[in-house]
Order: sequence, then C-alpha cells, then structure tokens
Amino acid sequence: MNQDGVELFYSQSGESGAENGAAGRTILVVDDDESLREFLEILLQKEGYRVVTAATGEEALERLDEEDVSLVISDIRMPGMDGVSLLKAIKGRWPEIPVVLITAFASMDSAVDAMKEGAWDYLTKPFRIEELREILERALEAADSAKTVEAPEKGGETGEKVHRLDEMVARSPAMLKLFQLIPRIAATSSSVLITGETGTGKELAARAIHNLGPRRDRPFVVVNCGGIPENLLESELFGYAKGAFTGATHEKKGLFETAHTGTIFLDEIGELPMLLQVKLLRVVQQKAFTPVGGTRPVNVDVRIIAATNRDLEKEVMEGNFREDLYYRLNVIHVKMPALRERPEDIPLLVQYFLDKYSREQGKKMQGISSFAVEALMQYQFPGNVRELENIIERSVALSTSNLLLPESLSLARFKQGKKEEEKADSILPRIPPEGMVLDDLLNSIEKSYIKAALERTGGNKTEAAALLGMNFRSFRYRISKYGI
Repeated sequence: MNQDGVELFYSQSGESGAENGAAGRTILVVDDDESLREFLEILLQKEGYRVVTAATGEEALERLDEEDVSLVISDIRMPGMDGVSLLKAIKGRWPEIPVVLITAFASMDSAVDAMKEGAWDYLTKPFRIEELREILERALEAADSAKTVEAPEKGGETGEKVHRLDEMVARSPAMLKLFQLIPRIAATSSSVLITGETGTGKELAARAIHNLGPRRDRPFVVVNCGGIPENLLESELFGYAKGAFTGATHEKKGLFETAHTGTIFLDEIGELPMLLQVKLLRVVQQKAFTPVGGTRPVNVDVRIIAATNRDLEKEVMEGNFREDLYYRLNVIHVKMPALRERPEDIPLLVQYFLDKYSREQGKKMQGISSFAVEALMQYQFPGNVRELENIIERSVALSTSNLLLPESLSLARFKQGKKEEEKADSILPRIPPEGMVLDDLLNSIEKSYIKAALERTGGNKTEAAALLGMNFRSFRYRISKYGI
C-alpha cells in the first residue's frame, strides 16, 4: 500500500481498454496531491483511458470547458474549492458527467452529503484498484444509457437537448435528477419503493432499474396486486401444490418462482391484503416461501420493486399496511413527479406519442398546431403521462386532417374547465364591512407563493425564481423583504 492509501496491485490479466469500454474515454483526475494524481494517471492510462489532471477545483472547471470529459475523479478535501463544491458546479453545468469522489474515513459525512448532491459513488482511502475499476465501468455504462441526444426538428424545438434513459425521454430538471438516480439504484440489490400519482410512469422506472442492473438478462415479472382477485392472489404469487384445492390437478409455479434470479415488480402494493403482507414479509426477509398446500419452502433470489399511488405511511398509521413490511420495501425510495410538475416535457411527449400512433395507425400526420400544444400546456393532467398518451392516440385516430388542432383533441375536461373558469369569474371577491388593506393581502399572497416555490425546488433559489417568472435579484429582494 502506498502513502496515498491505495493498495498497489495491478493484474496484467485484466481486461484491455478496448474490452472494458475505455477506448475513446477521457477521465479528469482532480487532486492537490501530485503523487496521487500521477499514480491514477498511470493506472488509468494502462486501463486504456485518456487522462487529464487538475490540482484544484477551479483548474478542473477550466479543463471541463476545454475537454470532452466522460467522468471525473476528485478528492473531497482540497484547498479552495473542495470536492463537494466542485461536484455541485459540475452538476450545474454538465449534469450528465458522473463524478466519483475520494475520501478519507474521517470525512465520511462529506461523502454521504456528496451522494445526496448527485455523486455517482465514492471511494474511501485506502481503496483497491479492482474497486475503482468496477466503479468506473458501472458509472460509464450508466452514463451511456442516460446520454443526451438532439431533439428532432419538430414543434419549434430544434436542437434542444433530450435526455433518454431506457424507455423514458425527458428534458425537465425533475426528470433529469431521476435519470441520474436510477442507474445508481440499478447497481444495488436493495428493495425499491416507487411512489407517485397514477400514470406517472412507475412501471417504466422499475423496468429501467432492472434493465440497467446486473439482472438485465433475467426475468422481469409484473404483478398488479389490485388487478387479481384476492382469493387467487396468493396462488398466483406463490404457486400451489397438486391437490391443494379442488381443481389443483397439477403443481403450478408462482410468479415469485418465475422471477427467480430476476426482478419482480409489485404494482399497486397498497392493495395487498393483510394476510399476504405477512407472507410477502417472509419472502423479503428470508428469500423463501411455501406454495399454497405445500410443505416445503421454496428459496428464491429475486429483487423486489414495489409501487403505489397511496400514502403508505398513512396506511401504516391507520393499520392498513404492516409497518415492518413498509420499511423492508422502502429501502430506496423513488418519487415520480406528476406531469404538471414537469411541463417542459409536454411538447416532447406530445411529439413522441404523435409519431408512435401515426405509425401504428398508418396515418401521415404533419404535426400538431401551436394552439393545440398551448391548450395541452394549460391542462393539469390528473391522469399524467398516461392520460396525455390516451389523448394523442384518440386524437390521431379521430382526426380528419394531417394536423392536430385544438378541436382534434376532443377534450371534454377542457370544456368543463372553461365553464368553471367563467363561473369563477362571475363571483366577485368579498370585501369585509370594515374594509381592508389591499397591499397587505397582496404581500401575503406573494409571500405564500415564494414559500411554495422554494419548497417545490428544495430550497434552490435560482430554480424557484424561474418557476415564478422572476429575475434572481428581484426574487432575492423579496426573500429578504418577507424574512423567508
């Protein structure tokens, strides 16, 4: 082991750069310790990577401006801009570049904070070369899956960046954060709980976790816990033995056994009856279950991903869901944003679904009018992406022209919304008999919206200002004015 805390062993029988995907990759190494920089440079060059180095965070940002960097390795503790500050700067300007941090054991808290800020992973000194090699390969593979491509020249959005991850496409900051998180989840074997409103794409996220992980070539089994009758659900999940009940003329393998070595996706997990929650808990804890009518346990190696649109914490408090099962499933939590929280994605998704259903239905659609897109942008989409897809599919099927117009959308809810808006306009605001100070009311409303924007963006003032259509200086003045 050298003085920098790296175990010095190198296997000549390891993969070549071409085999491990290093060819054409540039890695930026950032460390104020010259000897560690040189060591990593030599090591990574032997692996087939092109390496550039920087002694400070400020110098690293200059290198990133000059070079096409695939990945950054940085020490956490450096004079001036430390590794966490550098990470934040990189994620602000180059969010697609994975960052791996090196930390001493004494600064583990900083490493954990860095993971929350979007670091791909961290290495604790002393680290093994094999560990570094594995992290780099996984990070670069995930970056390839989530790389950005240019949007097609449609809908007035020429050249805008579109982020793709498995079967999902987006350009919004909310989804980009999710795209950065999912590959890191995929590399683990932990149970995952995906929450979000109906139609937000929970199954797509689950598939991405499976497809980007080491079980990608194994089964991915989907179970709709709310779509199978309760009296059949146990035998569907766990199978049954011959003679277990009337009509059981042969042994049947359940869905958990079908998913062996792969992933099982339990959708609508909040609908699972209490009796089956007990049996599921045993599978999570012991990786084993007993088929209906069986006497011998069946061992399974399966990753569990669950999803729900319910508030499971509330269900636990009300006694409808087992607390121990909730915590076993909720090892890693993924929250899918509602479509109204990512309006930047609406035009992109509209074009995606328009192309899809034009091909399926054999129609040569020229596109969608800007007025129709504007109408969709103003809609709240209680059914989220699934509702948008249904709207476009129906509109393509019923359209009599090659251009989707507002009237082509056939949205009864739009018409209802307009009537409700007209009804609201006819109601005059109430002014108390003693009168009121209008400025105080307006200030109170403004303060509430600023607080809501900050809560929506997790305290990010720049994003909150943009959300409210304000410049940053004006937004900062109001924060100070209201003492927020």
